[in-house]
Amino acid sequence: NSDKLTTLLFMSTPLLRNTSLIQSSMSTVLRPPSSPLRHHHGGRRHHRHHLLPSSPFFLPLKPLSLSPSISLYTPFSSSSTSPQQLLLNSQETQVDFDKWDPISASGFAESFNFDDSFDSVELKKFETPAVEVRELEDIPDQWRRARLAWLCKELPAHKTPTMVRILNAQRKWIRQEDGTFVAVHCMRIRENEAAFRVYKWMMQQHWFRFDFALATKLADYLGKERKHLKCREIFDDIINQGRVPCESTFHILIIAYLSSSGPSVLDEACNIYNRMVHLGGYKPRLNLHNSLFKALLGKASSESKHFLKQAEFIYQNLTSSGLEIHKDIFGGLIWLHSYQDVVDMERIAALRAEMRSRGIKESKEVLVSVLRACSKDGNVEEAERTWSKLLSTDGSPPSQAFVYRMEAYAKIGEPTKSLKVFRRMQEQLGSTSVAAYHKIIKVLSKHQKLDLADSIMSEFINSGMKQLVPSFIDLMRMYSIAGLHEKLESTFLRYREVCHPNLTVFNIYLDLLVNTSNLSLAEEIFHEMRGNVAIGVDSRACNSILRGYMTSGEYMKAVKIYNLMRQKKYDVEIESSLMERLDYVLSLREKVVEEPIRLKLTPEQREVLTGLLLGGVQIKSDGERRLHAIHYEFNEESRIHSIFKRHIHDEFHEWLGSHDMMVDNTADIPNSFTTISHSYFTFYADQFWPNGHPCIPKLIHRWLSPRVLAYWYMYGGYRTSSGDILLKVKGSSEGVVSILKALKAKSLDCRVKKRGRVFWIGFLGDNATFFWKVVEPFILDELQELLKAGGDSNGSLETQCINFDSGSETDKKNSECSDADTS
Repeated sequence: NSDKLTTLLFMSTPLLRNTSLIQSSMSTVLRPPSSPLRHHHGGRRHHRHHLLPSSPFFLPLKPLSLSPSISLYTPFSSSSTSPQQLLLNSQETQVDFDKWDPISASGFAESFNFDDSFDSVELKKFETPAVEVRELEDIPDQWRRARLAWLCKELPAHKTPTMVRILNAQRKWIRQEDGTFVAVHCMRIRENEAAFRVYKWMMQQHWFRFDFALATKLADYLGKERKHLKCREIFDDIINQGRVPCESTFHILIIAYLSSSGPSVLDEACNIYNRMVHLGGYKPRLNLHNSLFKALLGKASSESKHFLKQAEFIYQNLTSSGLEIHKDIFGGLIWLHSYQDVVDMERIAALRAEMRSRGIKESKEVLVSVLRACSKDGNVEEAERTWSKLLSTDGSPPSQAFVYRMEAYAKIGEPTKSLKVFRRMQEQLGSTSVAAYHKIIKVLSKHQKLDLADSIMSEFINSGMKQLVPSFIDLMRMYSIAGLHEKLESTFLRYREVCHPNLTVFNIYLDLLVNTSNLSLAEEIFHEMRGNVAIGVDSRACNSILRGYMTSGEYMKAVKIYNLMRQKKYDVEIESSLMERLDYVLSLREKVVEEPIRLKLTPEQREVLTGLLLGGVQIKSDGERRLHAIHYEFNEESRIHSIFKRHIHDEFHEWLGSHDMMVDNTADIPNSFTTISHSYFTFYADQFWPNGHPCIPKLIHRWLSPRVLAYWYMYGGYRTSSGDILLKVKGSSEGVVSILKALKAKSLDCRVKKRGRVFWIGFLGDNATFFWKVVEPFILDELQELLKAGGDSNGSLETQCINFDSGSETDKKNSECSDADTS
């Protein structure tokens, strides 16, 4: 009975049944069927027809294949359910965790809102060259038909290494026509990845002849599956052969780029679009114009504004092609112009005139964009005319319209009128936005309206709103310029009561202490900044305390600060008289000073780097793997990463290249930067990135300190809307098991699931709270509220997180996964 039950369970599991079939065929995977006896065909049929199931060469529509993303041993693997579905409840929506930010940024929506009618569908098909390939029954040799049928069945079921071995074993007889037949068959059964690998193998053979029709068909099929990199590879092959790709290939490749995620996909899509017009001489279809234009404006204004020339080029092509121009094209162009640093009011006026000539009514968003442009240009008259139109269009203008009016009056030096607009906003809307408070306090502080700025600031604080730091900075700068040192100090103390530490605020206060010769307190503040990871020190802070030490004659302490600046590669910016004195002091210690500074990671930096590597930071190596560089990449849409990147930039400042060092503030820090290539990173490359792929070191259980876990969480972790904590990691299942055992030894209970190539480690409920207590001392103060376990998401994006309760979690008892899981 037990044998019958085992057999029944085995046969009822499709995945195991398929696996058995595949494993049984692996022993003969390199042996094609023996050549059958050749029969004389009296009359061969030349017409094409579909192969019937009864035919001896009938090929199944979908050959058996074992998906590398499904484990044979994990209980959540199923042949009937995709891994993406397994990670979520059936009622849950899928969320891109790589783009998810637990806190949505407050303030105005900075992306252009398109009308639903903007998207268009083009039903007309493209004309593409037909691939000339014979049907299987038309091939004269019986043995060749049998071998091709066997290849068509076997190749799609295997990964690249096995597939290459199979094809290499057929080199004696396979030729261009045979490879084309196999590639076309793979495309017919929608195994486009297999077709791509067959095509790339064919290119390496001595008999290969470039087939434009085959390359076009394969590129189009890959592009339709949104595999933009492989599609681009074939696209480049076509150009390298001196041919111009078909219009369909250009079109599909652009859409594939727009449908993909990555730091440069939009730039590449624009590049292909421009080549389509200039190189191919094609006139893109309306839906392609609109799709690319929509993608250009789909990012935040700080990113989209750089695509103004591209957007104008699309508009020019639409005009020259005589295509219908949607109203959002005009609105989007005006929106882009309004966000430029130098606004072209003449171009905006021309676009508005063109809209009127076409009978297009200016929408509320267009009028707000015109107001924004007027505020930057200081054109109050046009701003008031636009304001009147906005009132007639919508009785309750958006809050940003009031802010732009305030800025327009501030540009012409009338802060009192800006204040009147602010008060009218409070009366008309019944509330005040954070951006409005920021703007009015900035305006009043710039014009030295001390009492008014102070009273508005008190009102801002009492409102209970957050994001007070920018206004505190404006207020402190105002008092610094006015020379009111006591007011500046009281403002700093007030700031410390209600806000998290901020580097700029501390720098302003440090400058005050140095300028007033309060060196003891300045030294105390500097040490606090250096010891608090949420603040840190920069070039400005070091130069300030160095100037204080040199002025007061504390030369030994000045030399220590100077050595710190040399280590961090900060420029010395002090008065010439103090610099001469510093040179003299250093000359007395010439031997010490002339010793080169050897770059070496501190113990804290080593722990930080370990946590970041677990979170997804990459290592780039040279060809000989002697020199390695750490590549940091931050999500531009994440509020957490926008704060965290400044801290990492300061923490590893001495390791950065000269270009990445030359930034003045957080806003200038790029979303990705790389250290210099250095042999010191060899250990980390060997442990975390052997062979150029992420890996979990075997000794990881020794390195999971609270600081490592904290930086792993800040860079590659998430807090869900329910307060649970997730950590993502790439590597083998054995490495994940090692991490789970180490966490278990620290009394940190967790669950793990796999999604594609990423493992998600989840701390749920009370376990999340306990994990937070472990890492809290090392979390940046500015990120505490965003990452604290169990708390309300406070405006975070509503998220459906990974479901760990569907019988699919993995712990140290049931995590014996195969290496295939990580491929």
